[in-house]
Amino acid sequence: MTALGTRLLTVSIGGTDYTSQVFNCEIVSRAADSDQTTFSEAAAGGGRIYSLKFVLTQDLDAAVGLWDKIWSAAGTTVAALVKPYGNAAASTTQPHYSGNVTITEPDGTLIGGDADASTTARWTVEVSWDFTAKPTKVTT
Repeated sequence: MTALGTRLLTVSIGGTDYTSQVFNCEIVSRAADSDQTTFSEAAAGGGRIYSLKFVLTQDLDAAVGLWDKIWSAAGTTVAALVKPYGNAAASTTQPHYSGNVTITEPDGTLIGGDADASTTARWTVEVSWDFTAKPTKVTT
């Protein structure tokens, strides 16, 4: 058994590793709102929406900042890869999860935040980007 730790996860968006800018990263699932449900969705318990939810630093530098994707690429779809174990190569015991997400602006704070006397504190943004389909478990 290889239980997940709290410091190894890595995340890539559009092929770029943004692990150093992300403080919290989760793949979450919720029931899909639908007026029509197929028989296969009903048999599986109903439709699901999967999202990549994370908190990132407000680094406005377009050359390096994930934040700029929100500002300049909202509405576009990009590849996302989450490596819960931080391992370079996926395996059956330490898989990766991949899929395409649609970049959206957050509801709430986009720039700024509370004052803090700390010289190392940074403002953050909390986002949730929906996958276009259930993420794929990658084992090879």
